[in-house]
Amino acid sequence: MVTVRIMSIYLILFIILSYLVWIRCIYCQHRRAFFKSLKHVMNVLSSRDTNCSEISALIVTAHPDDECMFFAPTIIRLVELNVSVHLLCLTEGNYYKQGAQRKQELLKSCAMLGIPSSSITIVDHNKLPDDPTAEWSIPLVSSVIVKHIRAHSFNLVLTFDGKGVSGHANHRAIHKAVSHLASTGQVPNDCSLLSLVTVGLFRKYISFLELPISWLLPSCLCCIVGSRGYRQAKAAMLCHRSQLLWFRYLYITFSCYMFINTFQMIPQEPKNLKIY
Repeated sequence: MVTVRIMSIYLILFIILSYLVWIRCIYCQHRRAFFKSLKHVMNVLSSRDTNCSEISALIVTAHPDDECMFFAPTIIRLVELNVSVHLLCLTEGNYYKQGAQRKQELLKSCAMLGIPSSSITIVDHNKLPDDPTAEWSIPLVSSVIVKHIRAHSFNLVLTFDGKGVSGHANHRAIHKAVSHLASTGQVPNDCSLLSLVTVGLFRKYISFLELPISWLLPSCLCCIVGSRGYRQAKAAMLCHRSQLLWFRYLYITFSCYMFINTFQMIPQEPKNLKIY
């Protein structure tokens, strides 16, 4: 009986150790393959080979702190490859009348992630309030986003998917707006549109242990950071001092979005088709 218990303990330890080694192997493989995956995403809509130095990426978010809560691994990995990364935040985060403070927190957070203040645009529009109960005008959001894309010639746009990761109405509105642009052919021909995959509640809060699950599931781009990247993402989160309630510390500790982002391509309507 004692022997069986000892063997069971050894088996459990072996499984745990094997799982951790698997995670390490995935991380190492990702470090080697990320550049190739990114080039593949960029070349889907482009007829020529695209180098990382030619990529101009736009992260579209709804509130200050979205950039580090949800997109930190992506921003960190893109900056490491010398990709030009920009942020478009559609509100100042003024739900609790803290807009001025949250704007400064956003600038500090982005600096921590590697985005200079010159690459940050914060929208303050009375018809786009920071409010989970507000229904944003999709045509208005679409107009703001597409004007920004065209003005800066971005060829990669990353934003939320239809579930908005946290389910926030403002997040979902951005996805609807970008999908509208894609379906109506308003996006430049060489611009790839990606949406951040929302994972279920259990997967969301098992930290880096979620990594193999996302790695095995199909996606067009996967961004993973290790312990160093996690510390950088954590430091960016801590810049948002006005938002550091007790549950935010739990999020920083347990959320898989501090370690990994996976994206799906937002399908675009073909343009310049000739009909005979």
